[in-house]
Amino acid sequence: METGSVTTPFGRRSMTLGMLANQVMAGEIKPDQSVDKWKLFRALCEAKPLLGIGDRALAVLNALLSFYPKNELAQENGLIVFPSNVQLSLRTHGMAEQTVRRHLAALVEAGLLLRKDSPNGKRYVRRDRAGEVNEAFGFSLAPLLARAEEIERLAAEVMAERLHVQRLRERITLCRRDIAKLIEAAVEEEIPGDWEGLYVEFRDLIEGLPRTPTAAQLELLLHELEALRTDILNRLEILVKSAKQRGNANYIERHIQNSNPESTSELEPRFETKQGAMAEQDKGREAETLEEGRGEAAQSRQEESRQSGGRNDGGGLKSFPLGLVLQACPEILAYGPDGVIRNWRDLMAAAVIVRSMLGVSPSAYEEAANVMGPENAATVMACILERGGHINSAGGYLRGLTRRSEKGEFAIGPMLMALLRANAPAGRKAG
Repeated sequence: METGSVTTPFGRRSMTLGMLANQVMAGEIKPDQSVDKWKLFRALCEAKPLLGIGDRALAVLNALLSFYPKNELAQENGLIVFPSNVQLSLRTHGMAEQTVRRHLAALVEAGLLLRKDSPNGKRYVRRDRAGEVNEAFGFSLAPLLARAEEIERLAAEVMAERLHVQRLRERITLCRRDIAKLIEAAVEEEIPGDWEGLYVEFRDLIEGLPRTPTAAQLELLLHELEALRTDILNRLEILVKSAKQRGNANYIERHIQNSNPESTSELEPRFETKQGAMAEQDKGREAETLEEGRGEAAQSRQEESRQSGGRNDGGGLKSFPLGLVLQACPEILAYGPDGVIRNWRDLMAAAVIVRSMLGVSPSAYEEAANVMGPENAATVMACILERGGHINSAGGYLRGLTRRSEKGEFAIGPMLMALLRANAPAGRKAG
């Protein structure tokens, strides 16, 4: 059994007050105190940043614990292990003996081990005739048992800190996504404002974060990002409320007539890439539109010749009376100013709101307005809204209709007539 007396190191190693303090602390172990050595080792692995030890020192400590014959560290089982450096090297998967000695010294310095050196500095054990350990010289694991509660507390602090940092990073990620997408939406919708300046401010905050930030630095970054997000949301909410109050007419008119929708894409190259990807996706779905109504062209010419009150508009298409459009597409009424559509300007304002809601890009809608005419483009958007449950990609569908209109293969009449027949029992009138 271990005597518990204070020992001094062998050879040139000097005695320090820290070593003496560790030996005094190890001598205060309660007689019935015990701890699972592997559970304690896992706690050590968690608490290593606060204990000032590294992975390789822990590997050496793991090897030392493997030489302890019991799973429970306890005073009654003895707390001295005495493997040679050669044996430790083997159990640390070939670690060099010089490296083993260096990490053993680090463990002693950290107060996790005590040296109990023999007169000649060798590690060995003396046994009685019954084979029981009489006296052992090597490394004492008593500091681990004495500091078990402290180590477990430090491990809990490290895990709590890690969880806190993880949650901070999650909130920062969500905040970054919100800011990037809100600025992107403002740029795509051509909402007036210094969005480029806000984006530069956003990037400066992100790039100013160190490679390995502390929890305090992450908390500061999160606070600044949340303030920036709130600022952007306030600006957008003010514009939305203002547009709703004035019917959004002037803004919608300017939006439809703008012929350079990509002019703001220089703010963030990623925005342009995203729009390009959406255009490619829409092109991939144009096959759906080419199959729909290829036979409509001939039928539409015959039906259009019988319709009255119409007139020819952009691209050779006939524009139909507003009342007829609203009877065929009553869903669009809810998106008019104050829930009412009184004229074509109201319908075009509602169409742009629906366009944004359905995910149709500004460039696709403006191309349709240029080819079909603004009134016909608004009518088509009303039809797409009415048939929303049957169309997978509103953007791809609109681009397909625009291509067919350029070739003279599309007419609005059959689409309106089909919707008018479907909505005849519950048709609503314009406000």
